[in-house]
Amino acid sequence: MRTYWRQRNDLVQAAARHIQRMQKALTQMNIQLANVLTDISGATGQAIIKAILGGERDPHKLAAFRDPRVKASEEQIAQSLEGNWQPDLLFVLKQEQDGYEFCQKQMAECDRQLAQYLQQREDRSQGAMLPVEKLKGRLKKKKGNAPRFDLRERLFCLTGTDLTRIDSIDIQTATTVISETGYDMSKWQTENHFVSWLRLRPDNRISGDKIIGKGRLPTNNRATIALKMAASTLRKSNTYLGAQFRRLRTRLGAPCAIKAMAAKLARLVYRMMRYGMKYADKGAAFYELQYRQLQIKHLKRKASSLGYQVTEIPASA
Repeated sequence: MRTYWRQRNDLVQAAARHIQRMQKALTQMNIQLANVLTDISGATGQAIIKAILGGERDPHKLAAFRDPRVKASEEQIAQSLEGNWQPDLLFVLKQEQDGYEFCQKQMAECDRQLAQYLQQREDRSQGAMLPVEKLKGRLKKKKGNAPRFDLRERLFCLTGTDLTRIDSIDIQTATTVISETGYDMSKWQTENHFVSWLRLRPDNRISGDKIIGKGRLPTNNRATIALKMAASTLRKSNTYLGAQFRRLRTRLGAPCAIKAMAAKLARLVYRMMRYGMKYADKGAAFYELQYRQLQIKHLKRKASSLGYQVTEIPASA
């Protein structure tokens, strides 16, 4: 599974590079599609590029390929297509389009092989129903490079749990973690061993029971990188983990907070895959209340050590 998924991710990155070079060629020809289309790899962008490579130059005829979902009008698209059709840049555009289509074809083949591999694995779900997909934030359109089969269902059968229930972990992150670590968490005695293997533990240098310095633990582990990227998306999440990340970010700074939350996500993954733990978000409000109670407890303890007593002021009616 690891080989299939790594190959697919490499193809996704290669396809993204082709798109960037296509955009560069269009810009050099003064074709400003980026001003009216979010992504030229979408239906409208691809239809227009294929028509250009087919010899069409009329801006209004090209704009007629506009998909109804595009916010820009045909007139706005037509205005962005008035450029200089330089032969050398058209050649580059064709080369990059061919490369992009080749990557898409290779990704489809990877999807077929990956789906076949997962279909042949033992079903560990024990007849359990796949949980209803959790909607995280507003709905987003399906990405063009998304797998062409129900990967979430196949991973649920493979592992017996749904890692996408954890906030910030999508199906891409879950697949990367499972492909790199496997589904058998018993290889690590405890969750701390798992976090240490991912190199997400603090690198504290201790002498005489005192921390005298802190170092960095660089790693190229794809599972670690995926968990860090997932942790960074918690900044605007209105969830328990999101509130915890914002608190850590304020106190420790973004890099340390991302690493700490990636370790938190790794522990949740370990518990779900080894012990079958069910994850349920308690919400940002619950975390804020819990943090407030903890702060009050610390204040009372500090005041008591100084010979004072903290008295809560009742809320005014």
